[in-house]
Amino acid sequence: MVNPVHLKTLLEVTRLGSFAAAAARLGYTASAVSQQMSALERETGVVLFQRSARSVVPTEAAEVITRHAAKVLTDIEALMAAASKTHSSTSQELRLGIFPSLATYVLPRILKNPAWKDLAIDLKVTVAEPAQTIQGLRTGGELDVALVFQVGQSGLAWPHTINRQWIGDDNFRVVLPAGWGFRTDAKVAADHLSELPWIMHHPGSPDAVVIERLFASCNLHPRVVAHSDDFHASLEMAAAGLGAALVPELALRNRPAGVVVLDVPEIRLARNVFALLINEKKTARVQLFVDLLAETMAAAGSSGN
Repeated sequence: MVNPVHLKTLLEVTRLGSFAAAAARLGYTASAVSQQMSALERETGVVLFQRSARSVVPTEAAEVITRHAAKVLTDIEALMAAASKTHSSTSQELRLGIFPSLATYVLPRILKNPAWKDLAIDLKVTVAEPAQTIQGLRTGGELDVALVFQVGQSGLAWPHTINRQWIGDDNFRVVLPAGWGFRTDAKVAADHLSELPWIMHHPGSPDAVVIERLFASCNLHPRVVAHSDDFHASLEMAAAGLGAALVPELALRNRPAGVVVLDVPEIRLARNVFALLINEKKTARVQLFVDLLAETMAAAGSSGN
């Protein structure tokens, strides 16, 4: 399934000739545009750009897709308008499972978006970790859609009857107490952070296993002073000087004073965010909601922490 948000971005990239120019036009970062184009390449199975250090050149496949994309996006706009008129007096119930940071920093933006009212969706929300919301999809239809994340190939599993759609990536960043003397966005080698006190995920969880393996590959051997899967708590403890932490960018949108965010090139890790949909519940309105979610998450990531 091709994400219409990615088609819209492709149109701007090919029209303006660069990721940076398209990002400025759409209100994203160049990195967000690059991620969307990589996702579109995965969705279509073709290479869309010849990339170099100084430019991106559309391939013939990109030109073909671009010629059709404008019509597709126009048809989607017509679909939304028709749905709004046809169903203005009725609503569709959508039982949504969502993990905490997405519920905190992305869902409110959707609910304040004028496009949300046009969807006429009666939303029922359950905020829980992915393992719990996936269980809601499995057992008797407690949920219609679950918004989940994976870190690497961590151990989430769902029935083969569930449709999975990529929403975006939530990159992890290294945060330190400001009192340790690092400036924000400083580029630091991972081994320079070894033996420092760290706030880590609870051991044994799939996320913790991935992070431990990544740290070991970077020769980073943390001195663990706390275990926390609550990113808000981790940030507050880091701000108080307890230790460093690895925190996703969504959670950094509300970071406290007293922490700095570092650029550690060896630590490149993200939570890959997906929508899991029960096939029989996947109506046009639900798909439009998922597309709005992907667009809102990209905008939230591009507007800074």
